[in-house]
Amino acid sequence: MRAATIQPGDPGRIAIFVEWRGWHAGKLEGRVALITGAARGIGTAIAGALAEAGAAVILSDLREEEGRSTASALATAGHRSLFVRQDTTSETRWDEIIGIAEQTLGGLDILVNNAGIVIPGSIEDQSFEDWRKTMAVNLDAVFLGTRAGVRHMKARGGAIINVSSIEGIVGNPYVPAYNASKGGVRLLTKSAALHCARSGYPIRVNGLHPGYVATPLVLDALPALPADFGDRTLARIPMGRFGELREIARTAVFLASDDASYMTGSELVVDGGYLA
Repeated sequence: MRAATIQPGDPGRIAIFVEWRGWHAGKLEGRVALITGAARGIGTAIAGALAEAGAAVILSDLREEEGRSTASALATAGHRSLFVRQDTTSETRWDEIIGIAEQTLGGLDILVNNAGIVIPGSIEDQSFEDWRKTMAVNLDAVFLGTRAGVRHMKARGGAIINVSSIEGIVGNPYVPAYNASKGGVRLLTKSAALHCARSGYPIRVNGLHPGYVATPLVLDALPALPADFGDRTLARIPMGRFGELREIARTAVFLASDDASYMTGSELVVDGGYLA
């Protein structure tokens, strides 16, 4: 598989790694996918995995340089890919992005609402400004994206994957805004899934809940957390290690594919046994 990730300790550099075993070749041939927050981390890995499965991919992000570099790397590897700048909290921009998908690639079949932020702080010292910023990016934007996706896909069908987190299921005293936003994504996903199913729309809406993965999002937050946070977290993971980007990305391919045809409103946890 050819995908891209940021190497820990070097957040500005895109590294392309190859790990192709043919496990999902052709699963998504002929489909078009939009992945938000795709310039780095989990979003980049998902974009790479969907492309390897045959989908044409639109990568969106505010990080233009990294996003364009990733899209270019995928195109060089023979995949149909393009980058668009997107503020996912802008309602009008969502309409524009869907229009780009229609005009350039014929429509949209897969939407991955992945863009997110985390601003550490306890319930005592978290500012209201940081709370509202977190909600805007992590929850409001997922609402806007899911709504736009449903409106576009209800006649043609498709799959929507909302990337939540295990911290949308259990609490963490260091990230109350992140907890609340991801918990909101969890139930928004179920509500949208029920609406689509009961309306007879051929759209599946599922939630993906990664555990701890060494992404730039996590690495950026570590300085604001207790020094032993990483060690204590690792000790609570039964499999004894943090997750890898490819493990999250492969799960997204599954949810986007017909292999998950009887799944909607589900929450797929990929956490090395942490919640167990």
